[in-house]
Amino acid sequence: MEQNESRELKQGFADAFAAAFEMVVTPVIFGFLGWLLDGQIGTSPLFTVAFVLLTVAYASWKTFHNYTSNLEHQVAERRKAWRANGPLV
Repeated sequence: MEQNESRELKQGFADAFAAAFEMVVTPVIFGFLGWLLDGQIGTSPLFTVAFVLLTVAYASWKTFHNYTSNLEHQVAERRKAWRANGPLV
């Protein structure tokens, strides 16, 4: 495996780990803050559930958006290389 391929593979693993970490930890933090707010106000699980659902929805949207933009970028790079060098066989 070439050094560039190894670097891309490691970067892919790092990006996936960061996305997974963000998908798990961010809702937990906001859920905890919602739980504290519920305790202060006296509403049972209202803010906890709302904060968790909002952060899960946002993290999912952000992951999807990043994935589609990276995919479009890769397609554009491959199309550019194909036009310059011909089909890669």
